[in-house]
Amino acid sequence: MQVMSAVVPHMQHTIQFAKASGAGNDFVLIDNMRNEFAFDKAKLATAVCSRSFGVGSDGLILLEPSSGSDFFMRYYNADGSYGGMCGNGGRCVARYAFLNGIAGATMKFEALDHIYTADVVGDGVKLTMKDPSEIRSNVHIQVDGEVLVGHSINTGSPHVVLFEPGIESTDVTLLGRKIRHHKMFLPEGTNVNFVAVSSEGILRVRTYERGVEAETLACGTGAVASAIIASMEKGAASPVRLRVQSGEELLVDFECHGSKVRHVVLEGSAHILFTGTLTYDDARGTLRDILQPSGHPHHSPVD
Repeated sequence: MQVMSAVVPHMQHTIQFAKASGAGNDFVLIDNMRNEFAFDKAKLATAVCSRSFGVGSDGLILLEPSSGSDFFMRYYNADGSYGGMCGNGGRCVARYAFLNGIAGATMKFEALDHIYTADVVGDGVKLTMKDPSEIRSNVHIQVDGEVLVGHSINTGSPHVVLFEPGIESTDVTLLGRKIRHHKMFLPEGTNVNFVAVSSEGILRVRTYERGVEAETLACGTGAVASAIIASMEKGAASPVRLRVQSGEELLVDFECHGSKVRHVVLEGSAHILFTGTLTYDDARGTLRDILQPSGHPHHSPVD
């Protein structure tokens, strides 16, 4: 007797989303304040973030209810891994929350185990970051027989900062990937920032991001890491201005009290690029259709 396998129905969900950019770091944002989506968010992230078959982005952010703040920011990297905190993503989600009436121009939101404060000002957002921790200077990293000197710090996500005068010719993807997976930083791995001081006194930063597994156009927690390490190792004065791979600039303000760093603020542009509707098949983990309405996203009076 032939045994027939059960046919599992494909559950399709219609989801409204927004595509946002923070200094070139791009994200898909989804309002889940009513906890409507109970399926696997990691699978959704890989589908949505795919630049070939999805909307395309560095990460997925869901806004969810929080008992102690305006909302909870749930962030996934493009590979589906839970991303912890993302500075540029935090600025983008703050702008989205303000434009959609989820929060006021000054707001508090939760990410991981910390409450962040954000202020929407014009077309930019100022985000008060978590105090950095796990700062280590002069970390010797052996790569392909060469010893590289880096500096590690956690700014909400783990980072390594290396000063690289020839930054424009550095193979960020190749070298960044080797350091990201280096045994010194296992099991979680690390983000990797290459930094040079320009003739204008601006820090030039290029970042290899774990979870995206490539160089990104900007990284907020990486900019914070680079600014603080540049202050400690090179005497850079706060506020530190940084130019990222997109060509945009970020500003990082902070206070140093001996070896402690406090009151870190990340400032830069945050824009909603477009809105749309997608159909997601949660059984297959794929997108069926992505529709962009003909209208423009709502803009607030501050624009």
